[in-house]
Amino acid sequence: MKSRTERKANLMKMAEEEIEKLLDWMEERDAPNLTGIEKVILSIRKRIGEGMTREVIENQESVRPVPCPECPGCEKEMRYKGMKQKEISSMVGEVKLNRGYYYCDHCESGLFPPG
Repeated sequence: MKSRTERKANLMKMAEEEIEKLLDWMEERDAPNLTGIEKVILSIRKRIGEGMTREVIENQESVRPVPCPECPGCEKEMRYKGMKQKEISSMVGEVKLNRGYYYCDHCESGLFPPG
């Protein structure tokens, strides 16, 4: 798990990058209209929300828990298959995460705990 300092640094870096994009956008326009301003701000808000969500989720238990989870279908122990990328839909947008992936040989189904 990342330390508070590492998480804060990641979040600050992300925010600074978005601020730079906003400042660049502002410098490229003489007098943007309200619709243009809203579009760019909503886009930035979406990316920051997705990034913050990813940071919070990745700080949770996303590594291989011990013991392996039971298969929801057959209740047999699943097999750890390593870390894989998973894209989830959240209220703040699409978020790509690296999560521990488990596979049930019996049911031929996969799982990304904790859910």
